[in-house]
Amino acid sequence: MNVPAPLSSRRAMLQQSGLGFGYLALQSLLASHGQAAAIDPLAAKKSHFPARAKRVIFLFMKGGPSHVDTFDPKPLLDRDHGKPLPFALPRVTFAKTTTLLKSPWQFRQYGQSGLPVSDLFPHVARCVDDLCVIRSMHGTNPAHGGALLKFHTGSDTFVRPSMGAWITYGLGTENANLPAFVTICPTLAHGGVNNWGSAFLPAWAQGTPLGNASVPADQAVVRHIQNPTRSPALQRLQLDLAAQMNRDHLQVTGAHPGLEARIDSFELAYRMQTSMPELQDISGETEATRKLYGLDEPITRNFGRQCLMARRFAERGVRFIQVTHSDGQVQWDQHGDLTKGHSKNAAEVDRPIAGLLHDLKARGLLEDTLVIWGGEFGRTPTAQGGDGRDHNPEGFTIWMAGGGVRGGHAHGATDDYGYFAQQDKVHIHDFHATLLHLLGLDHERLTYRYAGRDFRLTDVHGHVVKEIFA
Repeated sequence: MNVPAPLSSRRAMLQQSGLGFGYLALQSLLASHGQAAAIDPLAAKKSHFPARAKRVIFLFMKGGPSHVDTFDPKPLLDRDHGKPLPFALPRVTFAKTTTLLKSPWQFRQYGQSGLPVSDLFPHVARCVDDLCVIRSMHGTNPAHGGALLKFHTGSDTFVRPSMGAWITYGLGTENANLPAFVTICPTLAHGGVNNWGSAFLPAWAQGTPLGNASVPADQAVVRHIQNPTRSPALQRLQLDLAAQMNRDHLQVTGAHPGLEARIDSFELAYRMQTSMPELQDISGETEATRKLYGLDEPITRNFGRQCLMARRFAERGVRFIQVTHSDGQVQWDQHGDLTKGHSKNAAEVDRPIAGLLHDLKARGLLEDTLVIWGGEFGRTPTAQGGDGRDHNPEGFTIWMAGGGVRGGHAHGATDDYGYFAQQDKVHIHDFHATLLHLLGLDHERLTYRYAGRDFRLTDVHGHVVKEIFA
């Protein structure tokens, strides 16, 4: 005869097993959020809400291109050339400037939208109906180092994870055989590795650099990708043995993020042997494609190859690809010789960038690939060194294309001379919040607990600029 357990016994059973129920619930919760990352931390994760973009290509113009000479025309600057600035300077400036300096280049309207672009970018100008130009960007730091860190990590005072690392942490990768975050020819100056590092996020979220700014693009490859003396089968045995020894060690030490990341990096490196050699080999690209990116001309060949590699990474599921235009120092930093310097820089990148946009669009990739162009700040409308401009974080321009943004659209404005962001201002924190939103991530929910508090890319700031959405 079965006798029901007394009520007190059932209560005791529930009390004793409550922790176990909680554990089962936690396991289910983690699995539902794609957090079964102990097996593969880079596995693709669900976004917080439907994403407009799946991946990002960030075209970084190191040194600070001048907005009033590229995408933000100022007729009053032309009219008042040589006169004093008619309002007060910012409280903090980088160096002394003199009178107003008009742009040496003409602006013309292009496309159905009629957006103006200067003669520096005749090829990009033909893509203007795909561009969403944000003319009201502003930051806080007038020095290259701080401004680069602010743009890349959201902080110019502390070491913080880069935006690519946050995106990798939040979304993982679509290709288990490649890194989720790649940076091509990155600068080693002004923040260096911190601009693509993961800081306190897991090490697997950091960027994988290919070469650096001092290395020609055709040499910016993953070295030692194939082992000439060990077969894949033997390497597999070696990795399995090393992994088992490391996991045995973890049983003794407990959780060790550095060691766990090392195990994961060995596994990824092994898998990359099957995919990276083919990806790095562009010999299969057509002659028409090579010309599209400017690989047939010496002046565009280097940056063109970087842009072509960015497309190849994007179509294979890499989540965040950064391409840096820099000579190892401060490429767009024309304190003097503005006409000569900006002309050279624009000639190197204009045709490759237009080629990238055309190629992505032709392949159906632009729709869910967000392309971003910009530098760490803009430049002053006042002169320096005769024909030059100083750093200006108070107001500058970036543009986006694809990935769910409004093409042929200009958002915000600087003042009549281009010094201060004035209308519909977009702070760097707002830019980061908007970037994450386009990828389906809520910047207030994408957090990581470290040193007793929750951190996020936007810290305690940031508003999503929904007006730029298509």
